[in-house]
Amino acid sequence: MGKNKLAKFADLNTFGHVIQLSYKELLKERFVLKGKWNSVFFKNEHPIVLELGCGKGEYTVGLAKLFPNKNFIGIDIKGSRMWTGANEAFQNEIRNCGFIRTNIELLAHFFDAGEISEIWITFPDPQMKRTNKRLTSIRLLTQYGKILKPEGVIHLKTDSVFLYQYTLAIIEENKFPIEVNTEDLYASGMADDILSIRTYYEQQWLDRGKTIKYLRYIPHFNDLTEPEVEIELDDYRSFGRDNTNRDNIETKK
Repeated sequence: MGKNKLAKFADLNTFGHVIQLSYKELLKERFVLKGKWNSVFFKNEHPIVLELGCGKGEYTVGLAKLFPNKNFIGIDIKGSRMWTGANEAFQNEIRNCGFIRTNIELLAHFFDAGEISEIWITFPDPQMKRTNKRLTSIRLLTQYGKILKPEGVIHLKTDSVFLYQYTLAIIEENKFPIEVNTEDLYASGMADDILSIRTYYEQQWLDRGKTIKYLRYIPHFNDLTEPEVEIELDDYRSFGRDNTNRDNIETKK
């Protein structure tokens, strides 16, 4: 049996590479590492890459292992999930890896303008009913624009046809350059060491026969517009960890 939530939260409080601050603490004064992640936290000048909604941190840790010349930070509000990646980084002394427990809407409180080089969005909830909650929406892109370098890259890896089509509509509407686009990553031959890192949720989708979509694009942040499009909703959802009757569940997320 895995560690319970209280034990995991206690561990997170002892990890020097994990940041946990309340909203009140953020508003009280400028966050001490804002603009100083390279010099104070990582103690190098390597590019900083974020994984948003990092969950168990599989991509954050996996990328940190593959690229010692880059720094990686996983962002999520669920500390009990984040513990898995944070603990692996701690146990293996992975120095170019950190985590922040916070809401994605608060990113600009943690990072300075141009401090981030790349953003990974891996298997987020597609938020089919709430446009502003989608991690590729104009609302959140505006937040990314406050911290991402000019020509900074966004990666989206998803099982969701809905989110993939929505993001393509955002890209087309705002004329973002696309570097990579595939509707079936593992059939495309593009699944290299980076794209083959599999999260808990990705393995779930693959086990159910879902294809994985991948986009790599370069956003701009001037006069952004939400597309007016109708997109068919996904007709399935993720399984809870304790669900034992999985074959009978095919409802919407």
